[in-house]
Amino acid sequence: MITSKEKKMKLKLLVLVACLVNISVPAAFAQEQTPRLDTKDRFVPVIGRNGMVSSREKMASQVGVDILKAGGNAVDAAVAVGFAMAVTYPQAGNIGGGGFMVIHLAEENKSIAIDYREMAPAAASRDMYLNDDGSVDNAASKYTYKATGVPGTVAGMVHALENYGTMSLAEVMKPAYDLANDGFPLYTYLEGSLNARKERMLQSPAASKVFYKADGTSYKYGETLKQKDLAWSLKQIMDGGKDAFYKGEIAKRIVADMEAHEGLITMEDMANYVALERPAIVGEYKGHKVVTMPPPSSGGVHLVQIMNMLENDDLKAKGHNSAATLHLYIESMRQAYADRSKYLGDPDFAVVPVEELTSKKYAKLIRDQIPADRSRRSTDIAPALNLVAESPDTTHYSVMDKYGNAVSNTYTLNFSYGNGAMAAGTGIMLNNEMDDFSAKPGTPNGYGLIGGEANSVQPRKRPLSSMTPTIVLKDDKPFFVTGSPGGSTIITVVLQSVFNVLEFEMNAMHALAAPRIHHQWLPDSVMMEEGISKDTKDILIGMGHTIAPMQFTIGSLSTIMLKDGILYGSADIRSLDAAAIGY
Repeated sequence: MITSKEKKMKLKLLVLVACLVNISVPAAFAQEQTPRLDTKDRFVPVIGRNGMVSSREKMASQVGVDILKAGGNAVDAAVAVGFAMAVTYPQAGNIGGGGFMVIHLAEENKSIAIDYREMAPAAASRDMYLNDDGSVDNAASKYTYKATGVPGTVAGMVHALENYGTMSLAEVMKPAYDLANDGFPLYTYLEGSLNARKERMLQSPAASKVFYKADGTSYKYGETLKQKDLAWSLKQIMDGGKDAFYKGEIAKRIVADMEAHEGLITMEDMANYVALERPAIVGEYKGHKVVTMPPPSSGGVHLVQIMNMLENDDLKAKGHNSAATLHLYIESMRQAYADRSKYLGDPDFAVVPVEELTSKKYAKLIRDQIPADRSRRSTDIAPALNLVAESPDTTHYSVMDKYGNAVSNTYTLNFSYGNGAMAAGTGIMLNNEMDDFSAKPGTPNGYGLIGGEANSVQPRKRPLSSMTPTIVLKDDKPFFVTGSPGGSTIITVVLQSVFNVLEFEMNAMHALAAPRIHHQWLPDSVMMEEGISKDTKDILIGMGHTIAPMQFTIGSLSTIMLKDGILYGSADIRSLDAAAIGY
């Protein structure tokens, strides 16, 4: 039998050997322990030791994990996932749309925000979607080729990879190319999505040829879906980089299709597109840093604004999703969305008061205006210093690697499958992001949000967005990576996921499983998922809040938490075929 003394001697010997051979452990995982969950947890996340990817589609998540296993970092994996989702999640994953990426680099302790939002073509004009009588032509801004902005995804992905990745573009795009060229079995969610959009998609010969059979019938679950034209486009980019997309044959085919359908995008528009790095918004909340996206995303500004407003409230004592807590959420959301309507837009075209809106001083000013026992009316709330909505068919994914690097990425075509048209010969679905501008300032767009002059249509301008890719740092290291689709609800969904973790100490899965609410100033009603008790609703109604009939769930989070050297990943339980995969 080995004595206690002998055990101690062996342990000392192992430590000495480790020192002699200079074994190194990545800093983020230096304190690795056995995974631990609180015994009260009913929701269990996925566990990873070396890397984690959480996305809306499991094949794309696996692509990212395979890149990590091959030695890539979080940025390599994120770019691979982005291109893969263009194939496997075509309703929102894309190379014909745009989005935002937030990166944290562990070695440099540096955070980066990449803006690859779509841009209005040079021929765009302020009143381009107005009828002769001054009313908004909603169909023009949603379902025509004039609804398409210059795509930014390829520029954004290439920029991230060239500046912060370690692998070649061909390496990270190869899995996406194979999925498009060889095909993949149709999964449940995509089958339903294609059926739901079938009437509109059949009006595009190119889209019809790809997504439906020759006789117009739908592909069934398990049948192989191949996208040869998209495979061609991906191969062009693999071989020629972003110039193949913006200046080469792909651009020529997109522009030719625009000219054939009275679209506005020209070769000059394509060649002039650039992805931009902007200073990330960094909020401070009870010892944590909240790193998120700046304008033209409104998400980061209002996420930090609301967190500042509630920082001095003891939310934990009030109780998770209690009437008292939800009242504060609702009133804070009401004010933030009122501010969004007036002040937010493309900072290259409008003065956006980011510093003021995210200041603790402003937060105190507007927090002091919230009554403790009653609701306010949105008609009585003006921006204290008019809203436009986005489609819920945006998508988000989160990535972390074994070195402590993290990526939070949200991108979109706006509506599901964009404007429903595919550029002939490319396999690329066209976005309808021009609807995210205020076609007529003060008038709601397709999702009920009102926009002001700061978000009016102008040439080469980027439309306002609610996308809120976010990384929460603890001791300057990534602790929680989060983000969601959901159009105007994105900000509030991300907010509640962060509060669930920081205030209510939930694990990564519990934080996204909990019921959610949403209020966006106008319309003046509270969206509320199932799971909020009737007693709580009755109290809120008694305070004067209006609760809207709930017809669907709110958002679809993809999150990762790093705790005690272990990665905990979660894909939203609200979403079919979503997956967090770790290794």
